[in-house]
Amino acid sequence: MDTAVRAGDAPIAVEVEQGKSYWWCSCGRSARQPFCDGSHKDTGFTPVKYEAPDTRTVYFCACKATANRPLCDGSHKRA
Repeated sequence: MDTAVRAGDAPIAVEVEQGKSYWWCSCGRSARQPFCDGSHKDTGFTPVKYEAPDTRTVYFCACKATANRPLCDGSHKRA
């Protein structure tokens, strides 16, 4: 599997906590979007770690086309 599955057409807003780590699903197969549930096994994809620098709302990419992994960069509007 070389191409990620598009898991959504809009970013997913998540309230993150400062210092906490989050594992973003890069393959698009996870049932726990935007986070990894291990569905990438045997795909060649690996989750991407995001460590929150502060407590706030961030927007994780759901289309999996972002150049700013794991955060949304607006690619869902072009892809």
